[in-house]
Amino acid sequence: MSRMPAPENPVPDHEQLDKDVLDAKIHAQVSETEQLPSRREEPVVTRRELWSYYLYYNGDNGVGPNGFSMTLFQSLATAAGYDPAKGPGSSCTATDASGQCVLPWGSGTKSVSSIVLVSTGVSFAVMALMFTTIGSAADYGRFGRWLLFVVTVICWASQFAGMALTTPDRWGAAMALYMIGFISYGATLVFYAAAFPRLARNTSHSRELKRKYEAGEIVREEYEVEESMEKNRISNMSTMHSNIGYIATLCLNLTLLLPLAKNPKVNNYVLYNVDWVLLGIWWFIFQQPRPGPSLPKGEHYLTIGWKQIWYALKQYKKLPYTFIYLFAFFLLADGLNTTGTLISICQNDFFQFSFLENTYLGLAQAITSTASTLGFWYIQRYWRISTKKMFVVTNVVTIIIPLWGMIGLWTGKLGFHNRWEFWAYNVMFGLFQAPYYAFSQTMMAELTPPGFDNMFFGLFGLSNRASSMIGPNVIQAIIDNSGNNWKGFPFLFAICTAASVVIWFGVDVTTGRRDAVSWAEKNRRYIDTGVLGEDESDDGEYGKRA
Repeated sequence: MSRMPAPENPVPDHEQLDKDVLDAKIHAQVSETEQLPSRREEPVVTRRELWSYYLYYNGDNGVGPNGFSMTLFQSLATAAGYDPAKGPGSSCTATDASGQCVLPWGSGTKSVSSIVLVSTGVSFAVMALMFTTIGSAADYGRFGRWLLFVVTVICWASQFAGMALTTPDRWGAAMALYMIGFISYGATLVFYAAAFPRLARNTSHSRELKRKYEAGEIVREEYEVEESMEKNRISNMSTMHSNIGYIATLCLNLTLLLPLAKNPKVNNYVLYNVDWVLLGIWWFIFQQPRPGPSLPKGEHYLTIGWKQIWYALKQYKKLPYTFIYLFAFFLLADGLNTTGTLISICQNDFFQFSFLENTYLGLAQAITSTASTLGFWYIQRYWRISTKKMFVVTNVVTIIIPLWGMIGLWTGKLGFHNRWEFWAYNVMFGLFQAPYYAFSQTMMAELTPPGFDNMFFGLFGLSNRASSMIGPNVIQAIIDNSGNNWKGFPFLFAICTAASVVIWFGVDVTTGRRDAVSWAEKNRRYIDTGVLGEDESDDGEYGKRA
């Protein structure tokens, strides 16, 4: 029987069919990639826009929500409390008082210092929830711009409402307004800072540097140094403007505190923050549109943030130095922020909640902060010193402050027991901690993948502000058990030291910056479309780039 001829188009076997399907899928993916829109060209930063950015921070200087609001709250709580050594009905401010002060709390009592620390800790916890839920969602569309506007208005309203806190029985309302103001103030700092990397990338100088680098006119190392200097310039200038605003606000307060010294409502009047309204509104007017991609179909602003955080956290192997810095800064910010709160409590007790004394101390801090920010920037620019080395210098003082407070455990002669020590603290804080904020922000900007600003600055905000939900709660428990404010300093010294050592020896900024740029390029799809796509490639070079 003769063999039948094979058909011209044989039915493919299963292996060949699977291969054809796979090729079709690959071709479709390649075609889809080719059709992705090119990276959006963002507008160059104008002089008017940059100055409106500085002016916003000039008004957002923290005098009210970060200073006087807590003083007013602690003052009213102390006036409403009683001396536990003498029982209910006694006064915490009597000449023969024991130095302790408690308020009814739940089924028992709690010291005023602990209540202040609890409210601070809860505020940081709320910030943590805010930054993880909606922080990175600000990368989409114009959401970030409106988010900053809303939290700014809430902070303004909380300060104006503080004018009604005139009697001790309103200490509960004072606590609520302090928390609202503190939370919204912390949020303004984070969402304001998130705009910084994008601004720095789009100044005329940065754009010219990028052009020269891409054209081969300058080498990579020169480009990185000059770009870093541009970031430091904007960060230091904005920090300087914040301190100038701090000085101006305190001087305005003196025009009320001195002539109205005997007016029982004078402390409420200084919370009238009309200067921030007048200075801050221009940023929302002159900020040029640099929107992110549209929110992906099927996503929501209240859930996309959690997905982004989870996606970002899974990149720790590909961005090792970024995440080492975030972890270390989490501890460092917790230690520094809680140290400042604890010293403020001791300072308020020592000066009997005098707004006038606190204004003088604040002026000392503000003036030295302004001078040191300019000084540090001049030194860095003149000697071309890296951001990390400048940051290390400020970390040393971050450690020394709680170490000095520890001395107060063993003697009443030193360790924040004297007037001159509080003056010295405010001067030292101004000289070294104002540059600390500028350099820590620049470090984060250098380790952040371009185009993922709000995603990673949301994590930075979690480290910087929300981390301090741990320290205040630990310290308030220590104070409650011991009745001694100074028992909290050893814990703060330990975490500040541990965090600083990790940053000094565990973070390579140059390699981390190159990792961030490389990772951003491999995840360009997100920058263009807002769709998070897993980058499964790992060439083994992350964390090793020279």
